[in-house]
Amino acid sequence: MTTSLPSDLPSSDTCLAPDGTHLAFHREGSGPPLVCLPGGPMTASAYLGDLGGLAAHRTLVRLDLRGTGASAKPVDKASYRVDRQVADVEALRERLAEEDPAAERIDLLAHSAAGDLALHYAAHHPQRVRSLVLVTARARAAGIDFPVEQRREALPLRSGEPWYGEAVAAFERAMTGAATDADWSVLDRLVYGRWDAAAQAHAALVAELFDEEAAQAYLSPGAFDDAEAVRATLSELDVPVLVLAGELDPSPRPSAAAQVAGIFPRGELVVQPGSGHNPWIDGPEEFVRTVEGFLARRP
Repeated sequence: MTTSLPSDLPSSDTCLAPDGTHLAFHREGSGPPLVCLPGGPMTASAYLGDLGGLAAHRTLVRLDLRGTGASAKPVDKASYRVDRQVADVEALRERLAEEDPAAERIDLLAHSAAGDLALHYAAHHPQRVRSLVLVTARARAAGIDFPVEQRREALPLRSGEPWYGEAVAAFERAMTGAATDADWSVLDRLVYGRWDAAAQAHAALVAELFDEEAAQAYLSPGAFDDAEAVRATLSELDVPVLVLAGELDPSPRPSAAAQVAGIFPRGELVVQPGSGHNPWIDGPEEFVRTVEGFLARRP
């Protein structure tokens, strides 16, 4: 059965995946719907919140990926693999289309690891995508990875922070597989433009909502075997695509995000100054202005 929904979250609804798994989604805000896929990978969608106030302009439809948040755990754990969750996104779209025929095509936003899911979905259902917003998103599904060398390039950008030395040491231990829990806590600071109270609260929420077992299955072998075909299809996807990167984000670096934008005929790169991996936390007003401005321009 579906897990209970915390009372302080926006209202939820459910749809049924083809394999019978009950999926929860949450609607918040007003205006045209924007389907939102959470990253992590496999972190419940609550960490997205109202995306810095974007809910004032759009009805955010946040999907809890199978086994996370208020969605049920699947019988087959192999179904956590990212490409196998494409059917879940389509099940949500079909559910929305039952209420509004305009949902025959959707505006789709994906954060971080969910970029891979969004790219898989767009490649398998290109006729269902009206626009695509990729926020500090991964692109392994299209054959683009973000190597360690690029992540290391971001470290000097934080040299003015009092915790810089700790972060460098923790980063090097993480790259060799020797990081401790304390090291990972220090590395959380690199994910945000400022390690202030808002960032600390958000990092704690993400840690609480993250499912490590499901995350490992999300990236199971075979998930990106069709990357060449996915990229070829996306290179012909004639819809507006916004790729939003954070200036300080270790992964993706803006240069890597530019590669992702370059896949699409109508890809557009925006780099948010002073931002890390969660730009709606670091600069909510600028984030909303960028995303809503982009969505408002699309047909």
